[in-house]
Amino acid sequence: MGQTLFDKIWQNHVITGVEGEPQLLYIDLHLIHEVTSPQAFEGLRLQNRTLRRPDLTFATLDHNVPTVDIFNIQDEIANNQIRALQQNCKDFDVKLFDMGSDEQGIVHMVGPEMGLTQPGKTIVCGDSHTATHGAFGAIAFGIGTSEVEHVFATQTLWQIKPKNLKIEVTGDLPQGVYAKDIILYLISQYGVDFGTGYALEFAGETIEALSMESRMTLCNMAIEAGAKYGLVRPDDTTYTYLEGRPYIHNLEHQRTHWQKLYSDKDAHFDKVISLDVSHLEPQVTWGTSPEMGGNFSSPFPEIKNGNDARAYQYMSLQPGQTAKDIPLGYVFLGSCTNARLSDLIEASHFIKGRKVHPNITAIVVPGSRQVKKQAESLGIDTLFKEAGFEWREPGCSMCLGMNPDQVPDGVHCASTSNRNFEGRQGKGARTHLVSPAMAAAAAIHGHFVDVRKVAKSL
Repeated sequence: MGQTLFDKIWQNHVITGVEGEPQLLYIDLHLIHEVTSPQAFEGLRLQNRTLRRPDLTFATLDHNVPTVDIFNIQDEIANNQIRALQQNCKDFDVKLFDMGSDEQGIVHMVGPEMGLTQPGKTIVCGDSHTATHGAFGAIAFGIGTSEVEHVFATQTLWQIKPKNLKIEVTGDLPQGVYAKDIILYLISQYGVDFGTGYALEFAGETIEALSMESRMTLCNMAIEAGAKYGLVRPDDTTYTYLEGRPYIHNLEHQRTHWQKLYSDKDAHFDKVISLDVSHLEPQVTWGTSPEMGGNFSSPFPEIKNGNDARAYQYMSLQPGQTAKDIPLGYVFLGSCTNARLSDLIEASHFIKGRKVHPNITAIVVPGSRQVKKQAESLGIDTLFKEAGFEWREPGCSMCLGMNPDQVPDGVHCASTSNRNFEGRQGKGARTHLVSPAMAAAAAIHGHFVDVRKVAKSL
């Protein structure tokens, strides 16, 4: 019997152990940031250990960094974490994409942009959205601080191999519908745990037609479906994206190996989900979990349990309302899910020549300095600023409220991020997950609108 893409990469990295039990994996790339690394570095010092492979360890600053005055860090904890990473990278000889540098940005943006993220690799980071890198045909997953220390010391990690789940996506995406809508729809239909215990492989003609940025959006939110891993088979789209990146060497030679990374026709998947996106609608979440969402035109569902009741109360919404009834106050374009150049370009189509609604505070936070500079060279920043958006410096920003960018208590925010938990974007913040196009159009109209109709008039 053939093997899945995940099986092939996993097998190539097993050092020891029996399948079904914990196996020791070799780790090809370790990405770190300021929040989950300080204790791990301190653990090395306490045990008088060295960093096993500093050449395979790369750091950036993202979670805590301000996006207005980047060197004016007011919060003491944030300041300590940032300074600790800067010092630790010096002490352990780790390459740091430091504050204000051309390479600095959200960790899951930096890896692909620098060409560190490559097909066939095992990639870890102390961040749950590490599955993003699986879009390149890699096994990438988030780890905890103790595991960060284990990788520091050994460049290995004990893991139990998951089962395989294939998500076969077919059909042409309607105009105004995007990768973000695909993953939000899957989660709303199957729940936040349908991927638990599985590695998700996104496949099918629709996935093959997606850009690398869109594939990263899908894999980024695999964790919101309960999966640690999300993968897409590498192909010509992948190789074209990687060409010329700083850490890419001998691309043609590498390509001969990468072309072997695919699921065999007779590979066994433990579960298969099929989705035809031909009639997919823009998605909007109404509640406090990514699964609490649905089609733009559909009324919010009846209360089925205590979680629904609590969500409606927290969000100050009720069954029977629709997305256009949500009283928005903020719009956030950013995060490791949707702050890439293509996201900003697509969003700009919906704001060109228009003005942000008086009731809306709208901010744009490019995911990396590279994206920021590219957008500025194209004049994208001017379009946003002329419309009334705030154009910020790169960072995680309002995605998680660990920095000065937070949604005020009780305010509804159209967000291109990945989580809508209670307080995720600030104490009392009410988050609605959408695509960049939906967020941009909402900023102009003051409420959610059907971007399929807006797109036809552009």
